Amino acid sequence: MIEFAPLNVPLRRRLQTAAVVQWVFCFLALAQVCLVAFVLLCISDWWILGVLYAGWMYLDRDTPVCGGRRSSWVRSWRIWTYFKEYFPITLIKTVDLDPRHNYLFGFHPHGVLVAGGFGNFCTEVSGFSQMFPGLTPHLLMLPFWFRVPFFRDYIMCGGLVSSEKASAIYLLSRPCGGQVAVLAVGGAPESLDARPGALTLQLAQRKGFIKLALKHGAWLVPVFSFGENELFDQMENPVGSTLRSVQECLQRVMGVALPLFHARGVFQYSFGLLPYRKPIHTVVGRPIPVTHTPCPSTEDIDALHSLYMKGLTQLFEEHKRNYGIPEDKHLNFI
Repeated sequence: MIEFAPLNVPLRRRLQTAAVVQWVFCFLALAQVCLVAFVLLCISDWWILGVLYAGWMYLDRDTPVCGGRRSSWVRSWRIWTYFKEYFPITLIKTVDLDPRHNYLFGFHPHGVLVAGGFGNFCTEVSGFSQMFPGLTPHLLMLPFWFRVPFFRDYIMCGGLVSSEKASAIYLLSRPCGGQVAVLAVGGAPESLDARPGALTLQLAQRKGFIKLALKHGAWLVPVFSFGENELFDQMENPVGSTLRSVQECLQRVMGVALPLFHARGVFQYSFGLLPYRKPIHTVVGRPIPVTHTPCPSTEDIDALHSLYMKGLTQLFEEHKRNYGIPEDKHLNFI
């Protein structure tokens, strides 16, 4: 039976829903719309504008791997306030971070659409700049999206940059410090397990970010976003199932995971692609000091990786009671 939204919903809640509708649209369809718009521009009487933009894209091709092109105006749009209030999203600081260092934030879990990562690090509504003065966050995103006309310029305004190795190196090697590379460590594969109650993280074999931190002396900071996996349900796709095999094959070929998620709609709460109104609490943990090691050995990488997993586990255990996670629930690393 379909549960419809009441007619007397306050205007502010309607604005919150509208803000999330545009966010989901941006994630799922804006890139395709931008690509079609560019093609239509090129075959129209205004084709010269398409040619000029193509030239601009070529000249600007390195910007996504060189810190991007953030816009304080876009990051402060009023719409992001409504977006934050919809869930709501809260950023929690545990300790101060010295802006003389560069940092690599390991964001967990990935979730379906990384809502906490976007809200906290691609907008100013959670107060990141006030909590961590002198630090500039950059959320790393798959390189594919920075090749889409118009869309690339829009996402860079929020502080998104390419997840290519060169992009992370650029941020983590800044001599004056103050740069934060935010990486959803579990990546696209982890999104295939994102469902309410899931506490499985793809981390045990992921050591590339550890090596980068060592080579550039960037301090590691574990970040856990409580509630990230509660936003969507997902079709059952256990490892070994036909659906999971198809999803993993597409992920290897395209580089983009395709979780078959669902939650609520705009005017009813029974089905749709909007996330549930569930709170997200993103907790930024204690930094792990990293010694600059230009040529780290396997032992160096393994030791720091083990230290990072312990730090993340400690962060989760210290805060889980505050956000409704039972005492007997623990993180599972694969």
